[in-house]
Amino acid sequence: MPLSELSSTAQDYLKVIWTATEWAPGPVTVTLLADRMGVRKATASDTVRRLVDAGLLEHEPYGGVDLTELGREHAIGMVRRHRILETFLVDSLGYAWDEVHDEAETLEHAVSDTLIDRIDAMLGHPARDPHGDPIPTPDGLPHLPTAILLADAPAGVALTVERISDSDPEVLRGLAARGIRPGSVLTLPLDLSPQESAAIRVSL
Repeated sequence: MPLSELSSTAQDYLKVIWTATEWAPGPVTVTLLADRMGVRKATASDTVRRLVDAGLLEHEPYGGVDLTELGREHAIGMVRRHRILETFLVDSLGYAWDEVHDEAETLEHAVSDTLIDRIDAMLGHPARDPHGDPIPTPDGLPHLPTAILLADAPAGVALTVERISDSDPEVLRGLAARGIRPGSVLTLPLDLSPQESAAIRVSL
């Protein structure tokens, strides 16, 4: 089944399952999916069941939800679309980095792989999106950088910001006002809120 033949809901579920464990491994449950998708647990359970029947997911009752090989392929395809679109909106259309997530969520279901590949080439094949998340290559490799949570980093040493979660636009605006973006060099301690610290991953 080609990615283009999946419903937007199916595409979203696959992407959420993959991204949920991208930076921190752990079980993906139906409860987590319901929370991330903003739906009732029964609705998430029904969708998971349909995706299992379609050969895209594996799920044991009361257990975790896992992508099949085909499901993983489609999930990475959606992640690639989303992150290339976010990069295009920031680099070419002048969007702020806290504005692009919802726009990309809408556009990613409408564009073709051919258009995404052409945007990717026009941008010079960027390795990361504006938030530092790695953009998977056409062969499906995500190239995740080595990074730890800022809260787990040692004090008094230079830390390079690798990634800032885009889940909270207010956090992005606050960090941008402090000049903190991927590539910034920080040294602990810093006067950041718990939400801001939890959004940042750094390398030593």
